[in-house]
Amino acid sequence: MTTIDLNSDCGESYGPWRMGDDAAILKIVTTANIACGFHAGDPDTMVETLRLAKESRVSVGAHPGFDDKPGFGRRILPMAPEAMTRMVAYQIGAFMGMAALVGVPVTHVKAHGALSNFACVNRPAADAIVAAVKAVDPSTTLLAVATTELERAALDAGLNVASEIFADRTYEPDGQLMSRAKPGSIIHEADVAAAHTVEMVKARAVIAHDGTRVATPIHSICVHGDNPHAVGVAAAVRKALEASGVTVAPFAR
Repeated sequence: MTTIDLNSDCGESYGPWRMGDDAAILKIVTTANIACGFHAGDPDTMVETLRLAKESRVSVGAHPGFDDKPGFGRRILPMAPEAMTRMVAYQIGAFMGMAALVGVPVTHVKAHGALSNFACVNRPAADAIVAAVKAVDPSTTLLAVATTELERAALDAGLNVASEIFADRTYEPDGQLMSRAKPGSIIHEADVAAAHTVEMVKARAVIAHDGTRVATPIHSICVHGDNPHAVGVAAAVRKALEASGVTVAPFAR
């Protein structure tokens, strides 16, 4: 029987500003990637989200991004690889501190937005992220987008790697995510996202918008928490996976 994790990005509110419905999404997913205060989040939001995840028995991980709240971490900030390593390590450390306060283990790290997208195609950036994770805690799993430089860098460094695909995004023929700037890059319809996900899981491949298939291991499926349709999409994806015989459970046990 196939077992696959369902993850979502959470804790992306900031002060009184709200992003996503974490309480609802955490009742559906099995793993949460929680913002560390740079692209979104703050100490209070981290603790609040960690408590919700603990109540829902959801695995938690650090979700570091560029220091860019106005752009929600979706703009690349040029920096040397060494500076990128320090930026990521700083955020992981901060998150581990908040997790210790709540009393929950940190199972993984997943880069956010532009930081992840850049590292997916740029090996020095990928190596910089991997170096941070390995230095802070080499037993931590890196949740990395499948078929990317980030995934390859983590494997080459001997890290534990969980390869992820996206339920609510479309792909280019080379297996990379389609840019959000392109029409059709985001799937808003719950039934379409669910069918798309099940098809990829059955094929054990990323399936591009033109039907091209890129074979890959699949350990986790992401549903973006900042999508206004996130809760409905996550519920539909989980229901469809389970109906197809897939067990939905955390990749970290």
